[in-house]
Amino acid sequence: MISYIKGEITYKTPTYIIVETGGLGYHVLISLHTYAQIEKLERVKIHTHLLIREDSHTLYGFAEESERSLFQHLISVSGVGPTTAQLLLSAMTPDDIRSAIIGENEQAFSKVKGIGPKTAKRIILDLKDKMVKSSGDAPLSLLPQDNTTREEALSALVALGFARVQVQKALNAVLKEKPSANNVEELIKLALRQLS
Repeated sequence: MISYIKGEITYKTPTYIIVETGGLGYHVLISLHTYAQIEKLERVKIHTHLLIREDSHTLYGFAEESERSLFQHLISVSGVGPTTAQLLLSAMTPDDIRSAIIGENEQAFSKVKGIGPKTAKRIILDLKDKMVKSSGDAPLSLLPQDNTTREEALSALVALGFARVQVQKALNAVLKEKPSANNVEELIKLALRQLS
């Protein structure tokens, strides 16, 4: 497998780049998330995933190792191919995808073309434990109606400039300690203590 390619970007679009190294030009498919990070670069080290099929060898590229890892998790889900995984990574940030999986937020995926409710459920079911392990989050023991309060607190804290995954961890810790916290202001205050 080709782990990464380091070289000069000779051609760049929001969906693919051509990276030249050692006299070879590699055609690498990318997400909009990766494009945003490499848009102004001339030279790049791009993490890759090589997909070999009967009729093609396709290279997928990622600006960060964590995005490649998420892509590999996504394509391991039945019904999610590389194109759908790329669409997901173009429509949402990797942090948003992880948060949606950990928070069991099926609606977050409904905005992405090609992801119906069944596929969203399957992604959450198959990947939640892996995302919890990799991000160190405690599993959520929230009832669906509590998610609205939690989502409001999450949005408010992200708007304040905190990283989404950090906020998720803080809210999980707060709700584990104090499951009775069902008021947005109280949740935000307690989460801010965890984040400081």
